Amino acid sequence: MFDSGIGGLTVLHECLVAMPAEDFVYFGDTLRFPYGSRTQDELRLFARQIATFLERTGVKLIVVACNSATAAALPALQEQFETPMIGAVMPGARAAVQSSRSRRIGVLATPATVASGSYVRAVHSLDMGIDVYQEACPDLATYIQEGEVASREVLDAVKRYTGPLKQRAVDVVIMGSTHYPHVAPMLQRVMGRGVTLVSPAAEIALEVEETLARQDVAQGDDREGEYRFCCTGDVETFRAVGARFLQMPLESVERVDPAALEPRV
Repeated sequence: MFDSGIGGLTVLHECLVAMPAEDFVYFGDTLRFPYGSRTQDELRLFARQIATFLERTGVKLIVVACNSATAAALPALQEQFETPMIGAVMPGARAAVQSSRSRRIGVLATPATVASGSYVRAVHSLDMGIDVYQEACPDLATYIQEGEVASREVLDAVKRYTGPLKQRAVDVVIMGSTHYPHVAPMLQRVMGRGVTLVSPAAEIALEVEETLARQDVAQGDDREGEYRFCCTGDVETFRAVGARFLQMPLESVERVDPAALEPRV
């Protein structure tokens, strides 16, 4: 599983709860965070590098737990790698379509994800009649990555980005970054109880569980799985912030120099 930083820990948390017997390797590309302002070419390069690294560790499934990387690189990754890949966009889009009554869906996401139009395409592949309204949030993931989830700056940013969606009277909002569930209570308060927040994390975990079962590679329930972490930035910062968000100790964290990562050609 990989993400630009600690956001994907929301996905890992759901997977650890749903599949306690499985082993997980989490890769946080913290040195090159944020992905949301990167070009599509950069995102495709970073995704290939990390997927190559993870595949060489012998994993049986790779989760692209980053919406920006999913939007830019998932189809190419699925073509290039033998290891099955699951992205962050379609599971959330599917849950949003199933939840919406007014057929008016909002998306909060990074500039890269919004520019890709990936959520619009995903929703319309399921229901062409749904109106999708996107709002780019340039700095929200950065606040969260730094551990700021209850500051005035975060609240001001949430109000600023949700305002246009409230005006559009959406009844479902997709949290289109794996960082955003960390501020879900604030988002819910600002949007109101009548709006359903969709966290792709739980939907991704369900798809992971179904994929492992379908391919008959799921671990038996008679064992306790292990989890370890890799990051490209400072290990102690990743360990401290990550443990606070995951609510579990991050004991095994390895630093990986991004200059040593080689993309599959």
